[in-house]
Amino acid sequence: MSTQTQPSRKTVADMTPDELARATAQSMFDADGCSRAHGFELLDVRPGYAKMRAVVRDDFLNGHQICHGGMIFMLADSTFAFACNSYNLSTVASGCSIEFLRPVEKGDVLTAEAVEQTLSGRTGIYDIRVSNRADETVAMFRGKSAQIRGTVIPTDSAADAT
Repeated sequence: MSTQTQPSRKTVADMTPDELARATAQSMFDADGCSRAHGFELLDVRPGYAKMRAVVRDDFLNGHQICHGGMIFMLADSTFAFACNSYNLSTVASGCSIEFLRPVEKGDVLTAEAVEQTLSGRTGIYDIRVSNRADETVAMFRGKSAQIRGTVIPTDSAADAT
């Protein structure tokens, strides 16, 4: 009979802010069929911050054969969602705007980086810069978040801190 013990799993209360942000993001990403279906990659997340990437595919192109603005918006919006939910408090968008600054071609790689500008009470403001492979800004997105009831990961459950 083996006396090995199972590796311990941290509870939400035992996690550092960075571990909680990563665990929350993983839980959200696993449930986010839209981001996964479009091939979005979650590169980094920490409290109030997230970074995602997407390769511009054929089905991202509009009638001008450039990346559809809705696809750029979707990448920015998904990145915004990971940043504003990084505290494990269920949060949704209450408003947003986007400025498209340059066209994006098929095969280019888009990176969206969300940075919290302010968090006051249940409301946050986040700026998301979307850049191309050459690190040129192709769009700027500003999102306003509102915390709603609940948490992404139940606070009494165990989760990996990976």
